[in-house]
Amino acid sequence: MPIPDYETIMLPLLKFAIDGKEYSSKEAVNSLAKDFKLTDEEKKQLYPTKKVSIFYDRTHWALTYLKHANLLESTKRGFFRITERGREVIKQQPKQIDDKFLSQFYGG
Repeated sequence: MPIPDYETIMLPLLKFAIDGKEYSSKEAVNSLAKDFKLTDEEKKQLYPTKKVSIFYDRTHWALTYLKHANLLESTKRGFFRITERGREVIKQQPKQIDDKFLSQFYGG
């Protein structure tokens, strides 16, 4: 399986946090890597220009977008939890969460 893009990671990431507990981004990365059945090689694959793993980076982008849409919230540096809005989104049982889906939460 190829390394998923950040949009593909968003829904599983939100579901990961559904219990309302505080999680570290590292815990999320490790759990999602298992869910996506990434090999050790895929988990360690780096961008040519950055010294960060591709999956780690994409998971952090998913976290960033979910936080901007107020579906997740930062609790302290490197930690997050689901918000009430995030719980409501999960109740809707979306097939996927992507930039288009999140656009409903931006602007005003």
